[in-house]
Amino acid sequence: MPKLKSKILVVDDNAGIRSALKILLPMRFAEMELIASPNILMETMHKFKPDAVLLDMNFDTDINTGNEGLFWLSELKKQFPDVEVVLFTAYADIALAVEGMKRGAFDFIVKPWDNAKLLATLENAAGAHRVGTHRMCPPTDQTTTPMQWGESEAMTQLRHEVEKVAPTDATILITGENGTGKDVLANEIHRLSRRAGKPMVSVDVGAITDTLFESEMFGHVKGAFTDAHADHIGKFEQANGTTLFLDEIGNLPLNQQAKLLRVLQNRCITKVGDTKSIPINIRLICATNRDLKAMVKEGSFREDLYYRINMMPLHLPPLRERPDEIISLAELFVKEFAAEYPRKAQSLSDEAKQLLLCCRWSGNIRELRGCIEKAVIYSETEQIRVEDLKLGDTELMDENVATMADYEEKMIREALKKYNGNLTLVAKALNMSRPTLYNRLKKYGI
Repeated sequence: MPKLKSKILVVDDNAGIRSALKILLPMRFAEMELIASPNILMETMHKFKPDAVLLDMNFDTDINTGNEGLFWLSELKKQFPDVEVVLFTAYADIALAVEGMKRGAFDFIVKPWDNAKLLATLENAAGAHRVGTHRMCPPTDQTTTPMQWGESEAMTQLRHEVEKVAPTDATILITGENGTGKDVLANEIHRLSRRAGKPMVSVDVGAITDTLFESEMFGHVKGAFTDAHADHIGKFEQANGTTLFLDEIGNLPLNQQAKLLRVLQNRCITKVGDTKSIPINIRLICATNRDLKAMVKEGSFREDLYYRINMMPLHLPPLRERPDEIISLAELFVKEFAAEYPRKAQSLSDEAKQLLLCCRWSGNIRELRGCIEKAVIYSETEQIRVEDLKLGDTELMDENVATMADYEEKMIREALKKYNGNLTLVAKALNMSRPTLYNRLKKYGI
């Protein structure tokens, strides 16, 4: 493999480690500098001008906080924001390394290290610096619809977490029920990332058959197998320099998990039928509706792969826990489908809105979207009415009430009690007009 025209700076106070790296690094890099103390780090940065820094997390210095690496990482990112930093850490300090990723580190390497993994990570870091992968500002993408966040406590917290991790290259695992919008969240993370200049590559890994997995994910060369009439670029290579989204990761069979883990550890792929190793520079996002931790215990999901992909866990709550989003999402879908078919529908009646709020939406956003699509098709006026929604057998939010009307009455009584009879506040909380509220009060004899 040819040597890269890159410069690597190593900062580690262990003489044995520096000696080992002095032998290893020249195999792949043009120049290197190894220093024992971070006290001369800034001076060396100005003189040597490295493409990437391999920075130990702990030193025998006056900074006795236990996380010296985080301090020096911050100093590096302040003075040299374009230079990528790879953290060098012991297994016990992985939590600190993850925190370092949040603060701008490119990646981390755990001691004792794997030579191929270390070289591949430093190559990716140096390459990102040279081509400017991490320095691009996300362009305005007119084709991507931003995430609909809502104002619930859970979604506010999730948004805060996303804003912290999206600009980093940290590996993310998104969990949540079917239909909660995990793919939309993955797109939002990519949109806010430094890799937004290239489109995200998405794969439903559970849908790929055993025989095609390696070819689809890692590619193949001409003649590798019957019908391989030309070279094929796999998903990992397609995602080089951008984000790779692996959806339904919990459906991946064990034998495929082993193949995926090997690539994630080494950050290199080998095409089917080839012997050449290709370094890959990806940001990985995975998603699942399954309990991977329970699957690890029962032996159906590899523990080492679980910890590899679960660096930054994000959970999308079900729609029933985000009721403030139901109407805004429904209105968004009305406009989408009215334009697609086309139909007259432009809005939802107050009664239709109230009905939507009564439903449990076990299928989450996907179920709501399907409901609105049908309603737009059935509608004959500019406003979608209750009869257009076709929700006769839909599950109610409250299992203790028998009908939609019972549930609506219950909600109104609870709102009146909560807001001490203030009808303006009650109408606002229930997302209905005051005339509609008056009609409901009369209807239920309240």
